[in-house]
Amino acid sequence: MGVGGGGRTEAIMREIASLRAQRDELDSRIRFFESQLRVGGGAPAPTTIPPSLSTKLDAVGLHAAAQQGGGALSPDVVRRYSRHLLVPDFGVQGQRRLSRSSVLVVGAGGLGSAVALYLAACGVGSLGIVDGDDVEIGNLHRQVIHVEAYVGQPKVKSAAAACRAINSSVNVLEHHLKLKSKNALDVVRQYDIVVDATNSIASRYMLSDCCVLLNKPLISGSTSGLEGQLTVYNHNGSPCYRCHFPNPAACQSSSANCTLGVVPGVIGCLQALETIKVATRVGESLCGRMLLFDALSSRFKTVNKVHQRSSTCTVCGDISNLTQDTFVMFDYDSFAQSTKSSKPTVIQNPLPKNARITCREYKRVLDSGRAHLLLDVRPVHHFQIASIPNSVNIPLQELQERLPRLRDALSEVADVSHGRQARP
Repeated sequence: MGVGGGGRTEAIMREIASLRAQRDELDSRIRFFESQLRVGGGAPAPTTIPPSLSTKLDAVGLHAAAQQGGGALSPDVVRRYSRHLLVPDFGVQGQRRLSRSSVLVVGAGGLGSAVALYLAACGVGSLGIVDGDDVEIGNLHRQVIHVEAYVGQPKVKSAAAACRAINSSVNVLEHHLKLKSKNALDVVRQYDIVVDATNSIASRYMLSDCCVLLNKPLISGSTSGLEGQLTVYNHNGSPCYRCHFPNPAACQSSSANCTLGVVPGVIGCLQALETIKVATRVGESLCGRMLLFDALSSRFKTVNKVHQRSSTCTVCGDISNLTQDTFVMFDYDSFAQSTKSSKPTVIQNPLPKNARITCREYKRVLDSGRAHLLLDVRPVHHFQIASIPNSVNIPLQELQERLPRLRDALSEVADVSHGRQARP
């Protein structure tokens, strides 16, 4: 195949992926409208129970089906959520409350994938998804809501298609934007509950402040490497994020570059669970408590005494100085970065210029065939991902204790450069 053939093949593959995505979206819309026809399509009217009989049934501990206000569940709802309805602590009332609730999931990444899929599957009424990024192939190991056909397309489009595909009766709303203080109030006020599935400190402060201003509960989760944590802010007297972390210096940002894919899935599922509990008023939510997860040991730990709402908090305290106007003008990115300059600066002692070598200079050494030893001081797992052929890996923190090995290697290189072979 010629040079042009490869480009034509890529173009065809992109077109196929685009057509498949359009087909999936059309299929989900068809299923949605079919479900609407089934729900409203001439179901027989329920038999009316006389008020006197209903009163007698209630008196002996039995309950008649509600006759007003759409009390009876449709056959489709019963079939889809039958396992929910049979849970004593959840039941019909829980399912009804969930179907009337609206939830905004901020972030369609690893956390947001699990949250959005489960909320859609479980039958939340309206589901909003906010994300300004596009799907990348490096997302798919943890962001299971996306598929390869959507690589290069907006994450909200991909996530919404997956949610509609799993439950066409849910009203899924797409917000293809990066949520900032300038637009957050307009988006958040449309929903009952907010889920923080982001991975930046600035976003966490901004979402928490926004939820306090609009009196919305915030389900907050985060992961880093093989650990995760979860809590519920601004609900039933629980603190806001600033009560817990008054200073950004105390925060730890999630690292999307260092995460085992299943860990955000675990925390995301728990976020969906907390969202359902808050929406349905079932069970005991994580208000004022924090759940910690250690994937290596498979242990969960609940911290029962996290900071309570602070009376001196600048946002939710007795004397708050944050208004909607000041919120819109606040620069959360600069705020999150401001403490970095206050941290002690680590003084570096770089090698003198004559002891350093550039990539191009090293390429000339390779091309010349000159005998040398290339030492790679990165961590072992980085070295295993990619390395230069014939290099030697000694992690920097182990270098001093492993100097004898390095000296032996240098001696062998010197022998080769002088035409001598090392004796066994």
